[in-house]
Amino acid sequence: MVGGALELLDEGVTVFDAGLRLVAWNGRFAELLDYPAELLAAGTPYERFVRHNAARGEYGAMDAAGIETEVAARMAAARSFHPHRTRWVRPGGRVLELRGQPLPDEGGFVIFYSDITDLQHRQDEIERHKAELEAHIQRRTAELTAANAELTAAIEKNREITVALRYSEARLRQITDAIPAHIAYVDGSLAYRYANRRYAEWFGWTPARIVGQPVAAVVGPRLFEQVAEPLRRALSGEEVSYEYTLAGTPASADGGERHARSTLVPDFSPAGEVLGCFVHGVDITEQHRTRSAFAQAQKMEAVGQLTGGLAHDFNNMLTVVAGNLNELRGLRADDTVVAEYVEPALLAAGRGAALIRRLLAFARQQPLSPRAVAAGALIHGLTRLLRRSLPENIAILTTAGDPEPVALADPHQLESALLNLALNARDAMPNGGELRIAAGIETLTPAVAADLELASGDYVQISVADNGQGMDGSTLARAFEPFFTTKKANGGSGLGLAMVYGFVKQSGGGVRIRSRQACGTTVALLLPCAEGGDGAADEGLATAGDPARWLQGRMVLLAEDDAEVRRVVRQQLAALGCAVLEAESGDEAADLLETIPAIALLVSDVVMPGSLDGHALARFARGFRPGLPVILMSGYTDAAGSIGDDLAPPLLPKPFTREGLYAALARIAPAMPAGDGDGA
Repeated sequence: MVGGALELLDEGVTVFDAGLRLVAWNGRFAELLDYPAELLAAGTPYERFVRHNAARGEYGAMDAAGIETEVAARMAAARSFHPHRTRWVRPGGRVLELRGQPLPDEGGFVIFYSDITDLQHRQDEIERHKAELEAHIQRRTAELTAANAELTAAIEKNREITVALRYSEARLRQITDAIPAHIAYVDGSLAYRYANRRYAEWFGWTPARIVGQPVAAVVGPRLFEQVAEPLRRALSGEEVSYEYTLAGTPASADGGERHARSTLVPDFSPAGEVLGCFVHGVDITEQHRTRSAFAQAQKMEAVGQLTGGLAHDFNNMLTVVAGNLNELRGLRADDTVVAEYVEPALLAAGRGAALIRRLLAFARQQPLSPRAVAAGALIHGLTRLLRRSLPENIAILTTAGDPEPVALADPHQLESALLNLALNARDAMPNGGELRIAAGIETLTPAVAADLELASGDYVQISVADNGQGMDGSTLARAFEPFFTTKKANGGSGLGLAMVYGFVKQSGGGVRIRSRQACGTTVALLLPCAEGGDGAADEGLATAGDPARWLQGRMVLLAEDDAEVRRVVRQQLAALGCAVLEAESGDEAADLLETIPAIALLVSDVVMPGSLDGHALARFARGFRPGLPVILMSGYTDAAGSIGDDLAPPLLPKPFTREGLYAALARIAPAMPAGDGDGA
């Protein structure tokens, strides 16, 4: 009954009694362990099973002694009747699980044998897969850890690169902002992608706000019309340079015109496509001003040279004309018919001489006698003259700085220049207005002084302002040109402002003029400040002597290359009772000075042919005859000032009258040697 029940089990079963003898078993046990039939009998000792297993190598290879030892150990464990669970791997590889369970009251024990080979294989496979998975996980974990470390390092590197790029970009912007140039980048859609500080401020923007803005919105529609064509050419792949002018730009401190030169350089992609263009601009305002000033100076120089040459010849002719007319008038003083024709001719000659003086003033070649001039006193004296000359509907307002500014200039020429400006102001106010004359000290900055071609520093400024009609831009640009006038025919020579300009420049100063239509005009004369040692010549010399007395019977050497002028001057000198010795050149006059000791006075023209002009002849005379008085005649140069010291001979400007000659002689009368008038 029990055996039949045991056969129903899928496990092998053996039952041993307390004496460890086989009591029962099932077929599954015999199948699993493959015991011989003689062992499968009731009462077979447990020891025989153990020994059989040891002998066939169930517990591993061992010798006889080993077998005995193994059997003894296993029997000792069986006699303890303790529950146990063991795993038995047979030599063929089959895996059995043995579960021993003692019977109650130590009546033996029962052993269950389960074939777990497949289960073990599955577990081994699972363990193997698990180990492989764990190894793979460990490997992947190591790889991910390494990748994460690399990623972390890359992120840190990128952060460092980003910081470095930001620093580099900031440094590059700092450098481009420091470069004295306008730098920008315009893309193909004509929008700004970059602009340095100077470029942005040039158009009144900031570098941050200008990015993304269209070119037309930044530069304005008027300038965009000028630059549209260069931009089109640059975006078609051509490098383009051009110049442009901006009026009243934010970059201009005085709101005036600014000039720039720009170069557009195309930006090509690797495929040759034009992506945009780089803009490089330079402020050329100062160069433009210098260029304009140089061109103006060249024009003035050319006109001055032409004027000087014409003045010399024309003054010689006027000297002949006026001298002969004066002689004729003196000889026929009672002839009313002669007077009727001579007087208008003399007046015309005088006007011609005045016109030449204006030309010389413009050409900066007129003789000047600079001295310290108190501007306030000069204006005060001029005001009294103007009040009698201007209509009652023009009010005259004057101001002078405190302390009173003192200029270094020729007072007569300065007064004439201010009078000229005042009369121009009168003509600009036909319906009346205000004439304001002011004097003060003006400090010129280097930039302003450069525009006026002056050194920076303090200058005396005398301004003449009116609130009359004013001038438009084209008229203002030509205001100082000789012979340019807006007055009607016979209303003016066009030399007034040109004369003022030439006089002030010759005096070492400058002229500024501002004018707006319907608002008025202001002309400011800037003159050097007088130093402590500057002063006027002693005007008392003009009447110090009587030339008719000390020239009587003496010999005068007259050096003049123009025969007609020489004849007129000889007649004027001869009228004083002196003998006149003539020379046609400076070289001839020098020979006469060396051979004729009786020469008591030298009267010489400045411009003469040969190696000695009037200046050189005067220097020769001073060296050879230190006490010999000298008078120089000139049509356009300052002969006296060219000698080089305070004893420069007086200058007799051509054309001159007999009275002018006598006045010059009177100045040197004290220097004439005393004598008895016999010429010895």
